[in-house]
Amino acid sequence: MVELLISALKDTHKIAVLSRGYRRKSKGFGLASPKSTVEDLGDEPYQIYTKFPEITVAVDADRRNGISILEDKIKPDLILLDDAFQHRKVKPDFSILLTAYDTIYTEDWYLPTGNLRDSKKAAKRADVIVVTKCPPEMSVDERKAVTDQLNPMEGQRVLFSYLVYDTNLKGSKADVSLHGLNNRKITLVTGIANPAPLVSFLEKEKMVFEHLAYADHHFFTPKELVALNSKEVVLTTEKDFMRLNNRVENLFYIQVAHMFFDDGRSTLKALLEELMKKDC
Repeated sequence: MVELLISALKDTHKIAVLSRGYRRKSKGFGLASPKSTVEDLGDEPYQIYTKFPEITVAVDADRRNGISILEDKIKPDLILLDDAFQHRKVKPDFSILLTAYDTIYTEDWYLPTGNLRDSKKAAKRADVIVVTKCPPEMSVDERKAVTDQLNPMEGQRVLFSYLVYDTNLKGSKADVSLHGLNNRKITLVTGIANPAPLVSFLEKEKMVFEHLAYADHHFFTPKELVALNSKEVVLTTEKDFMRLNNRVENLFYIQVAHMFFDDGRSTLKALLEELMKKDC
């Protein structure tokens, strides 16, 4: 979602991204540079900087400190924060709340029983609620039913998105089509919170593979890297690729993107554009 917002706004606004940099091996505030490594930034900020080197990417576990430094030194038009909805010490001008279709927050529960890290009532602070990972064939009536279930506040927008996987795989040495791997032994390696949508997609594409699932943001040990290098082909996510590139041979990753029903991307962009006009 952060990458989608960057793509929509980077050509017209000076953007900075501030992330916690989860599981990074550095401390305090850090600013991405051509010398930065995935260990310095964490996999997600490193991925964003790799794809969008023209924007500012920073990491800081103390979001208020990171914002202060960016406003003082970089002076961006817009600071995008990931995974920050529950940070009460930060009062954003605009909040986007993501909730997955198969675990809608109204039906979820709090950690450790469920996935929620904040009160369900906190959803009223969101300007936009995006229901993610919806079935691509989701009907208008189904979307209305979910909207009614969420019971948005007056003025809140509810948008719906689904995942689209690119069958043109990116590789450490060359690119290849997904079905160009049909006659090879594929090992799917995931270190993400929920690999189920990717596994389901590959199964629908009739791909045959073994799946090695690791914890989210997993940094691979030397022993694990040796084992992966013994595999004929390793297929992974873009985030995992950031931690495995130049360490595993015959490595490919599959790109994924949000696609919206009813032109939700344009709606999001228009809402943010209107916000920045008011600030000016």
